[in-house]
Amino acid sequence: MSITPLMPVYPRCDVRPVRGEGCYLIGERGERYLDFAAGIAVNALGHGHPHLVKAIAEQAATLMHVSNLYGSPQGEVLAQRIVDNSFADTVFFTNSGAEAVECAIKTARRYHYANGNPQRHKLITFKNAFHGRTLGAISATDQPKMRDGFEPLLPGFDYVPFNDLDGALALIDDETAGFLVETVQGEGGLTAGKPAFIQGLRKAADEHGLLLVLDEVQCGYGRTGKFFAHEHYGIEPDIMAVAKGIGGGFPLGACLATEEAAKGMVFGTHGSTYGGNPLAMAAGMAILDVMLEPGFFDEVARKGERLRGALEQLIPNHDQVFEEVRGLGLMLGLKLKPEVDARGFVAHLRDRHGLLTVSAGENVVRVLPPLIIEDSHISEAIEKLSAGAASFWTPGAAGS
Repeated sequence: MSITPLMPVYPRCDVRPVRGEGCYLIGERGERYLDFAAGIAVNALGHGHPHLVKAIAEQAATLMHVSNLYGSPQGEVLAQRIVDNSFADTVFFTNSGAEAVECAIKTARRYHYANGNPQRHKLITFKNAFHGRTLGAISATDQPKMRDGFEPLLPGFDYVPFNDLDGALALIDDETAGFLVETVQGEGGLTAGKPAFIQGLRKAADEHGLLLVLDEVQCGYGRTGKFFAHEHYGIEPDIMAVAKGIGGGFPLGACLATEEAAKGMVFGTHGSTYGGNPLAMAAGMAILDVMLEPGFFDEVARKGERLRGALEQLIPNHDQVFEEVRGLGLMLGLKLKPEVDARGFVAHLRDRHGLLTVSAGENVVRVLPPLIIEDSHISEAIEKLSAGAASFWTPGAAGS
């Protein structure tokens, strides 16, 4: 037998973490890494945050899982807290971002079905998007790297370039249900939606009786310096998928919706065995305990500006490597010059300089630190990036 026990769908690197401490990961040989990947924007409070650890441990010793056949006092409390602090009137809890997106798609389609318009089933989505790895989520993208070999995919999606408002409006027809869009594209290259684009989608949805469905799995939950990224644009969605930071490392996601948008989601239309389990709810409550403290998001925004400024100052010193800084808050990206490979540079930073980052589309290196980083961590990361850029580049070759 040549296949590995773990299905070989990830090209795993040589970093093998066994422990985490705040903003650092420790490998099995004792080596330390400054973690500016945060589990791909998941570990919002870093590693081993005492309040999150305590909440999970206490709930694990009390009650972990019962299924959704019974009342959920834990789920009711967390859902109400999210409703009280968001646009939403109702919440469905999932185990992942992909499941949250699936629920969002179903909610949008079911809305028009409930209104007597079952033909309105198509969502206009955007090129370079990433919505997850389920068949529904990959059908909502146009990326061959995720779709090849999995056809036939689900019908019901039209694709247009991100930030192309006119292109999106031109696709609206009698079968359109709404728009599905990341407020800030993560996997696609850390590209933020332009205000005119995001606001224009909201306006078009209102004018045509469509739904605006946001995917804030990566850019939500404080990552951009506000609770949700759409707050930067002064608009609210009808439906929104969130995950990643919502559990701080515990598997958790959620589909948020207004009462009107969720009108079709009645008994029997959706479900989940594990979704909303008491252990996940304890994690979700602990995250909000910290994030909803006065000034938390303002501090994320401050640190985001400090980090962005430091990254921008790097560019002229290493302009053979870096091209521009993208993103919002602590969801930032360094676009590299075309001749410099982002994946290779991420590996170089990791292996030679002990800094963990994540590659993205459009030759971008994602910089996604825990939201609780301190200024000292920013300084350390900039030192490592600068040293990494200097040692990666040799005259006449992109890398060494």
